[in-house]
Amino acid sequence: MAKASKTGGKGGKGARELSVRVKTARGRKPSSTKWLQRQLNDPYVAAAQRDGYRSRAAYKLVEIDDKLHFLKPGRCVVDLGATPGGWSQVASKRIRTEHGGGHLVAIDINHMDAVAGAHFLQIDFMDEQAPDRIRELIGGKGVDVVLSDMAAPSTGHKQTDHMRIMGLCEVALEFAREVLEPGGVFVAKVLAGGTEHTLLADMKRDFKTVKHVKPKASRADSAEMYVVASGYRG
Repeated sequence: MAKASKTGGKGGKGARELSVRVKTARGRKPSSTKWLQRQLNDPYVAAAQRDGYRSRAAYKLVEIDDKLHFLKPGRCVVDLGATPGGWSQVASKRIRTEHGGGHLVAIDINHMDAVAGAHFLQIDFMDEQAPDRIRELIGGKGVDVVLSDMAAPSTGHKQTDHMRIMGLCEVALEFAREVLEPGGVFVAKVLAGGTEHTLLADMKRDFKTVKHVKPKASRADSAEMYVVASGYRG
């Protein structure tokens, strides 16, 4: 059961904000109650509902691109692990798929409801046919940007979760190397934890610039951050 309560705010005299406390219901684990309470009080969850984004993760890409400006009108973009489609929604608007000549291919092994301006491929992006099918969809043009917000299901074990996400990042990078045009950009989720340094060293050999970004939309208690590699050497 969710219960709303008012707490004092910091925004001036008499300012008050509404927060939601969730009681542990019968049959619900404490961890589930904590997750539900966090969702109900997350401003990015509320903003996504208001702005029509499918996930709060959309704001992570908004923040990253506002800082580094790689989603330019007319570019060709591939979104790996695209479901439910929040990143594809942002990319489609920014590269202007409908009126500015941009091309977007969203790939996921799971189904995704249509996103305006995006071509969706329900396929494992490591399938050997995936690069050719992408090129067909974008008319043989080269890919300018590869995005990956993929994350393996959490096990609760920090080291295992770290290795899983870094493994996804490694295979996404291999895919990017195969499809990116010279000068292209690769954006992927990573977790701080030690082993990312080897991966970053590999990226620095292949890209002119490699940066870490921690968007505000990433939860403060998470080790999640994003690596943005630009200027692919080809």
